[in-house]
Amino acid sequence: MNIGIDIEEVKRFNKCLKDKKYLKRIFSEEEILYSLPKKNAAQHLAARFAAKEAVWKALSSRNKKLVAADVSIQNTKNGKPQVYIKNKKYQKIDVSLSHTDKCVVAVAIVF
Repeated sequence: MNIGIDIEEVKRFNKCLKDKKYLKRIFSEEEILYSLPKKNAAQHLAARFAAKEAVWKALSSRNKKLVAADVSIQNTKNGKPQVYIKNKKYQKIDVSLSHTDKCVVAVAIVF
């Protein structure tokens, strides 16, 4: 079992909202479509980015070539975040996200 954790400041992602090229390079289409319509879009993007980083840290000993764009965090119908790697649901990773107005944190556990 491996664990990864990441914390991000939400304000860092406010400027990303206007940079469509950056968004498409880092986030999946599903993540963008989920986050941008939200009132607090930067917070949602920050949470997804933190989750990507946490997953990368948890998997880094197994997969050195994994990049942020390979990982996508998508919610189930009941809101639970799920990890997709290269568009395939990854069943052996649990991820948890939490946030305040200023910070987000994500933890990933690989079984």
